[in-house]
Amino acid sequence: MGITFGDNQYGKVECRLVRVDRDVDGTPGRNSIKDITVTTTLAGDFDATHLHGDNSGLLPTDSHKNAAYAFAKDGIGELEDFGLRLARYFVDSIDTVKRARIQLHEYHWDRVNDHAFVRSGRETRTATITYNGTTAWAVSGIRDLALFQSAGSQFHGFLQDEYTLLGETRDRTYATLVQASWRHNHIPDSHDWTAAYQQARDSLIDTFCTIRSHSTQQVLYTMGHTLLTTCPTLAEVRLHMPNLHHLHIDLSPFGMDNHEEVLYPSDRPYGLMEGSIQRDNAPDPGLAWW
Repeated sequence: MGITFGDNQYGKVECRLVRVDRDVDGTPGRNSIKDITVTTTLAGDFDATHLHGDNSGLLPTDSHKNAAYAFAKDGIGELEDFGLRLARYFVDSIDTVKRARIQLHEYHWDRVNDHAFVRSGRETRTATITYNGTTAWAVSGIRDLALFQSAGSQFHGFLQDEYTLLGETRDRTYATLVQASWRHNHIPDSHDWTAAYQQARDSLIDTFCTIRSHSTQQVLYTMGHTLLTTCPTLAEVRLHMPNLHHLHIDLSPFGMDNHEEVLYPSDRPYGLMEGSIQRDNAPDPGLAWW
């Protein structure tokens, strides 16, 4: 019986990096910061390392980290552009590397004055760049976007079996923590990635806030459909949406009524809904989701 070594990859995970830009907008003493996490993944001709312990074609993961730091010296700029620079470096300059994936998370800081900032409680912006030497793919996204409806959500008419205890409701609170990733049709030579991110974020939030929900599945599809309608340069969106339960607390033992005013936010277990919405004419994803 033969044994074959299959697909493999390696990289440096969650390299933390803060870049301070000095004298921004031509104002002496006015700084700005970029706070990101970089994860590298490389694939290629690494059989010799795995099978024979020959490391001559293997770039240490410590070098991945150092490359991220060195590239940041020239500035980070747009998240996707920084990922492209790193991915192209690894594939184009190292013979054994055939494809690279750069995952980036950016954390928001709000300005207090020219050189002081406070960490924002906002969601995290994400980007994943994949490059194979000839083609590059970009997937942008958002993580931990906390959304809450205090009324107006429904859930009724569902299938019931012998184990069903959940009651139907036509007015409930509804909360979720959105993780969304959207695939771009192509990577233009020049693109305002930040403006595109803001447009996508606004679309997701506006849809959630205005829809009368019948289920998380309905909300998920409507958010994805609206995003593709609003942003014509996107080919596909993938959504990960937990249903975060806020449970009714019985205050009757204390002689009090509770009209869904006092709730217990339960962190587990929770329902999880995931789905992909794609244009009919979307280009082949290639390695976008690798």
